[in-house]
Amino acid sequence: MKILEVSSAKHSELVDITAELEALIPSGMSSGICHVYSSHTTAALTINENADPDVKHDILCALEKAFPWNNSTYNHVEGNSAAHVKASLTGFSVTVPFINSKLWLGTWQSVYLCEFDGPRRRRLAVQFIEDKIEK
Repeated sequence: MKILEVSSAKHSELVDITAELEALIPSGMSSGICHVYSSHTTAALTINENADPDVKHDILCALEKAFPWNNSTYNHVEGNSAAHVKASLTGFSVTVPFINSKLWLGTWQSVYLCEFDGPRRRRLAVQFIEDKIEK
C-alpha cells in the first residue's frame, strides 16, 4: 500500500489526482485494479468529468445547495456538519482498473479528491492489486 498526500487550496473543491495515481502504479505491474481510500470524514473520492471545469463547479454548487454550510439545524459543535454529510454521500473510496500501467477511465473521466472542509492536507491510501490471469 502507498500513501498519496493531496493538498486542497479552497474550502470546497475537487482536486484531480489521476496523474498522481498513475505515477504510483508499480513498475512491472501492467494490469489490475487501483483502490483508493480516504480515512477523512470531511473529504471524499469520486470519478467525474475532466474536460469542462463547469462540471466540478456545478457538482459543488449542487451539494452546497442541498447541504448548506450555514444550516441552523446542525448540532455538531465543530460547525462542519455539511462537510460530513457531503463526504458520506459522495463516498470514501474508488476502485479503478488499470491496463498497460494506465488507469482505465473514460475519455472525459478523472479521479478526484472531494474537499469539503479545507484547505487541508489529506492522506489517501492507495493499493494496487495485480491481475494474475493464467494464459
